[in-house]
Amino acid sequence: MTRPPVAVLDYGVGNLHSAAKALDRAGAEVRVVAALGEAAGAAGLVVPGVGAYGACLSGLAAAGGAAAVAGWLEGGRPLLGICVGMQLLFEASEEGPVSDGVGVVAGKIRRLTGGARPEGPGGPGPVKIPHIGWDEVAVRPGSRLFAGLGDGTRFYFVHSYAPEPDGEAVAAVCDYGGRFAAAVEHGNLFGTQFHPEKSGAAGLTLLANFVAEVRAA
Repeated sequence: MTRPPVAVLDYGVGNLHSAAKALDRAGAEVRVVAALGEAAGAAGLVVPGVGAYGACLSGLAAAGGAAAVAGWLEGGRPLLGICVGMQLLFEASEEGPVSDGVGVVAGKIRRLTGGARPEGPGGPGPVKIPHIGWDEVAVRPGSRLFAGLGDGTRFYFVHSYAPEPDGEAVAAVCDYGGRFAAAVEHGNLFGTQFHPEKSGAAGLTLLANFVAEVRAA
C-alpha cells in the first residue's frame, strides 16, 4: 500500500512533532512545510493549531493565508484542521473577537458555556473551562473520518472555544456543559476540535481514515 505524501503546516503555532509522528504511524509520508506554497507536491494537508485564534490566524496569513487554503480545497485535495487549525476554517470567533476567519465552513467559534454536566466527573455542577481531558463524541452516520469509530469513542480535548453544534458540516458532537461540534467533514475538508495525535488508538484510526481519503483523492 502506498504512503501518500501529506504536508503538515508549520506556521509558528506550536510543536508539530506529535502530529507528524502520528501521521507517519497512520500510513502517510510526512513532510513539514513552513508555507502553503511548499505543500504543492503533497496529496494531503494538515493544519494544526494551539493557542489564541487571532495569533494562529496571523500565522496562517504569513504562511499563505485564506486564499491559499481555499485554493487547496478547490483543487480537490483533502485537508485536516486540528484544534485551532480547524477553528480557523470557520467565518469568525468570539475569541478576540475575530471576524475574518478563513470562512470555508459556515458558522462561528464560541466560548464554551461552562454549564452543568450531571453525568460528568465529580457529579452535578458547572464544568471547568478550559475543557481538558478525554471525552466522548456522538458521530454523524456515514462519516468517513470516523469510519470504524462509533458513538461513545473518547478523544483528548484541550480548548475553551469550539464551533456551534448544528452546522451542516458537523461530523461529531461533544457535550461538555453544552453541546459543541467536535469534528467537521464536508467534501475534502475535515477537522477535529480534539487532538487525534494525543488520542491513542482511536486517534490513530481517525488519522488512518484521513490518510485513506488522501490516498483515494
